[in-house]
Amino acid sequence: MKTKVAPPTSPNTSRVSPWLAQLVYPLGTYIVLPFFFSKLEVIGQENLPPTGPVILAPTHRSRWDALLVPYATGRMVTGRDLRFMVSADEVRGVQGWFIRRLGGFAIDTKHPAISTLRHGVELLQAGEMMVIFPEGNIFRDGTVHPLKPGLARIALSAESSQPGLGIKIVPINLSYSQPYPRWGCEVKIRIGSPISVADYNTGSIKQNAKALTTDLEAALNALNAHEAELPTVRASEVKNNDSISDDSIASF
Repeated sequence: MKTKVAPPTSPNTSRVSPWLAQLVYPLGTYIVLPFFFSKLEVIGQENLPPTGPVILAPTHRSRWDALLVPYATGRMVTGRDLRFMVSADEVRGVQGWFIRRLGGFAIDTKHPAISTLRHGVELLQAGEMMVIFPEGNIFRDGTVHPLKPGLARIALSAESSQPGLGIKIVPINLSYSQPYPRWGCEVKIRIGSPISVADYNTGSIKQNAKALTTDLEAALNALNAHEAELPTVRASEVKNNDSISDDSIASF
């Protein structure tokens, strides 16, 4: 009996296809999202850094988030393409083809490879704008759940590798009028003030990552507190502990 040998794993890289991005961004901005949502409001775009390394840290409420974050912060707004860190399950088949060509790169959320985390650091060193969902999973109950420490660790690793790099973390809250968005749903995206990673780049990385994660969670909670005006979701519509691991960091 022959033993099957797994094919070698290629180094983790990401890229943005210029022609595909030029097609997809306007399509989503002017056709798909306005058609699906009855109201789409974005607040705080002035908080988006125009240059330099940035980590966008959105709450995670729906698979629509992966389209709405670029709508509110991507090339049609800032002239910048986004790099998404997504779970390995999301980069398969046709969907994976699009994700890999629109700046996405995969991470094994249960056993994250050093090469993947290093790629995230390299993107920040290159001054890119990267998206990491710090809650890890989709949560539909309208509250901010405890954040995973991975985002802070990547940010601090990059900042400490190049003193003066100037990484900013931008908290973003997404709120839907329905826990499972359907046609005609309303959505509000609130972008908060950037957090400077350099302010946490002293002493123990472990302790700094904990402090940075705590402050980012507080910022997301503050943004979430503004969204009480959206239609109230009935408790019967929300499943307890409803979390779906998709385009996110679940454990690292």
